[in-house]
Amino acid sequence: MPILVTGGRGKIARAVAAGLTASGHDVRVASREPSSVPSAVEYDPANPAPALRDISQVFLYADPASAPAFVAAAEAAGVKQVVLLSSMASQAGGDDPHSATERVISSGSYATTCLQPGAFMSNAMFWSYQAHATGQIRLPYLDAEEAPIHEQDIADVAIRVLLDGPGNGHDGREYVLTGPESMTRRRQIELITEITGARIEPVDLTPDQARAEMPMRNPAQLEALLAYWASRVGIPQPIEPTVELLTSHPGRTFTTWLTDNPGLFS
Repeated sequence: MPILVTGGRGKIARAVAAGLTASGHDVRVASREPSSVPSAVEYDPANPAPALRDISQVFLYADPASAPAFVAAAEAAGVKQVVLLSSMASQAGGDDPHSATERVISSGSYATTCLQPGAFMSNAMFWSYQAHATGQIRLPYLDAEEAPIHEQDIADVAIRVLLDGPGNGHDGREYVLTGPESMTRRRQIELITEITGARIEPVDLTPDQARAEMPMRNPAQLEALLAYWASRVGIPQPIEPTVELLTSHPGRTFTTWLTDNPGLFS
């Protein structure tokens, strides 16, 4: 039976689909905009039943609004395993949307594994736009410590869990994922200039400047991010061994990510 990979336009979903296909599995890629993804089927979060037909395993992006509809459709379809791409933020519990999604998705009778990565290395892609436009990267709390993770490492963990299948030690697990090194975003910018040769000025925004320059659809989300970054200044991010334990290879470094994305800043 095919494995459903949702969020087909995303880099992680594409990597998961490629890895599963290379392992000889039949993969059904789904997207809200299937015309933009080769061979994808339509995925309607409000009515996922058509995409789930004849599916036994699912790689799923977290979406609190559509989680109940997914559970109902997955139960009806006889899905046996769901690997949910969540976030390290879910560790806070309470009203965090990722935590809420995990609770709903995990309520199904299928086996559930939650992947909880921290900051993505690919967040630097958004910095490239202002770097090209202004020669600056403007962010608050440049000295906050994170351990950003390469998207391929997240995909490799998801592939391992799906290949192992339900009943093989992953059921009900929450896998916290980090990259191999804690670093500040100031250090990330330094590495960008060292490796690419781009001349970039780091600008440390005040919280009020960040509110003006980084508007979000949900202002509470920005406030949560600001509070999180403030709490991480001067505090190294603990490194989780999950990537290496599950994939048998060390996590990819930020330097590797930059070489995997040539021309982004040059």
